[in-house]
Amino acid sequence: MADLLKNLYSKEFVNELSSALKNSTPLFDHKKFDKAVFDKNWANRELKDRMHHITEMISICYDANYLDQLKTLSKIAPNFKGFPAVVFPNFVEKYGQTHHEKSLEALAHFTKFSTSEFAIRPFLKSKPDTIEMLYSWSKDKNFHVRRLSSEGCRPLLPWAMKLEQYVKDPLPIIPILVRLKNDKEDYVYRSVANNLNDISKNHPALVLDLAEKWIGQTNTTDRVLKHALRTLLKKGNQSSMKLFGFGSTSEINVNLFSAEKSDLKIGDSTRLFFSCLNIGKSAKFRFEYEVSYLKKNNSYNKKVFQISEKELAKKQSDNFSKKIDFKNLSTRKHYSGLHYVTLKINGVLKNRIEINLK
Repeated sequence: MADLLKNLYSKEFVNELSSALKNSTPLFDHKKFDKAVFDKNWANRELKDRMHHITEMISICYDANYLDQLKTLSKIAPNFKGFPAVVFPNFVEKYGQTHHEKSLEALAHFTKFSTSEFAIRPFLKSKPDTIEMLYSWSKDKNFHVRRLSSEGCRPLLPWAMKLEQYVKDPLPIIPILVRLKNDKEDYVYRSVANNLNDISKNHPALVLDLAEKWIGQTNTTDRVLKHALRTLLKKGNQSSMKLFGFGSTSEINVNLFSAEKSDLKIGDSTRLFFSCLNIGKSAKFRFEYEVSYLKKNNSYNKKVFQISEKELAKKQSDNFSKKIDFKNLSTRKHYSGLHYVTLKINGVLKNRIEINLK
């Protein structure tokens, strides 16, 4: 997978970039660039290292000041799409900190073809009032720019610099999210949900307060909130459960929760079987199971998997069968010993079974 990612910066991409720059300005030394990019370390460079390396070589091989370089890059940027084109906003991030206004204009332009969500973050950190520009972007006609206004200020954006000021105090972000919560583009309002999910990890009460005000306003805000509260729901937060109509579990009987096989070898799989009966009035239920994976140091790492959400009428039963495997993954290694699988209904821990890995 790592090789596939880094190869987004392929020889073809570098050649196209070199050709575009060469055709745009005589000040760009394309021969020097081609040789400098494919240095002795190129094959061993991973994705972001290749991006930073290309960015640096553009600056070295283009004999002009930053603003002139930026004009040329802005001109050719529409010819490059997707993640490889992040090299354009990366150039702004690396060299444009002292040209704040022009750099932000360029980031808004470049994000239309790739994304400036990573590059905007050092500007937010060094000059906090940059958030005012992000709010203005939330009104932009281009949905890529609107998305940037939310995604760029996410406190815990993956693969990116953590924005500590918003981890501590996310209130400056909220007006942006309020404005975009009903955006017509899925690409935009899903960013709002992800931003709120980030905030909920440190300020759950703030996000729940917003959710109580927004719930039921529109179908879009309901979708946003369901995705935004996913971490709180997985943690079994009862306020978030009640918000979506998941209530008491006192009148649901678990008739069966078992594993087809409980003694396994690492790499094996088994099936979980579940059966329940609602003896109370009609109600909504969220069914999940939590796996406690044994770690090397004998502690446990817990991960929650959703099964389904459904309404059960009085005396209605529900059943499921679910495959669960213990194959080693790039993101998870298994260790011999006892593992635990626990049924959760509306965030409440119910029956638990043991799986012994050998």
